[in-house]
Amino acid sequence: MRSEIRITGLGGQGAITAGNILARAAVLYEGKEAVMTEGYSPYVTGGWSRADIVISTEPIDYPLVTKLDLLVTMYQEGLDLNLKMIKGNGAVIAEKQLVSFSGVTRKDLRMIPVPATSIAESLGRKIAANVVLVGSIAALVESVSIESLKKALADRFPKAIEFNLKALDAGYELASKATGEHMEEAKQVV
Repeated sequence: MRSEIRITGLGGQGAITAGNILARAAVLYEGKEAVMTEGYSPYVTGGWSRADIVISTEPIDYPLVTKLDLLVTMYQEGLDLNLKMIKGNGAVIAEKQLVSFSGVTRKDLRMIPVPATSIAESLGRKIAANVVLVGSIAALVESVSIESLKKALADRFPKAIEFNLKALDAGYELASKATGEHMEEAKQVV
């Protein structure tokens, strides 16, 4: 089984860090194959960044994403530019305050708005919005469990683990509620 995930954001939003945590969890704690590639805009500040993660139970013969199972985006253009790359019956997780689904005409996608910035602010650190979104990913994907993400997060940020675990759990709970009774169906897609 191969899963392709893209996480997009603007410089400083933590898209690359989120991708690193996800790939680390898959490899170190799920025993799967994973490849993460990074992309950046040519702008010094304020430009886009993205992490593409391929997770597989088999050796990965092609390391780049071709059709996304899941898009996670923290800015509007991240959705607009990548919408065509999402498979039918794929999913989009978007930062609710920064991304609108109003112009999306595709009916074959599950779209989950997550108020990641608001949740992170309510926990005390706005900068952890990306961690909230990583928690949301765990609610949708079968390839990486919330337990593995917690371990990978602890590896990456050992001094801030208590706070980050709250942010991760908050994102997981919110996305779990958003998908509700369709959770098993959703996990089969990604």
